[in-house]
Amino acid sequence: MKGERILYPCYFNTELRRNQGRRVPRAMGVPNPSLADLERAVKKNGLTCRVEEKHHPAFWMRKEGRLVVEWKESKEILLKRVAQRMERR
Repeated sequence: MKGERILYPCYFNTELRRNQGRRVPRAMGVPNPSLADLERAVKKNGLTCRVEEKHHPAFWMRKEGRLVVEWKESKEILLKRVAQRMERR
């Protein structure tokens, strides 16, 4: 998986605390994002991704899915770019 990064919707969920899986500042996140919301934000950045029916290890019971994004730089940079393109509700 060299050159790929995995993103889960929980990384952008303002309803979660950092120790519960949120990876972006609360001001950059959205409440309860779906996998479709995340996919739209990734595509708005012009990035290629694929959807996988996997779950975050800490939230195995939710089965919310994940995205595998083609990205060679830091994951933190990717998280911030995607968060900026998430639609605020």
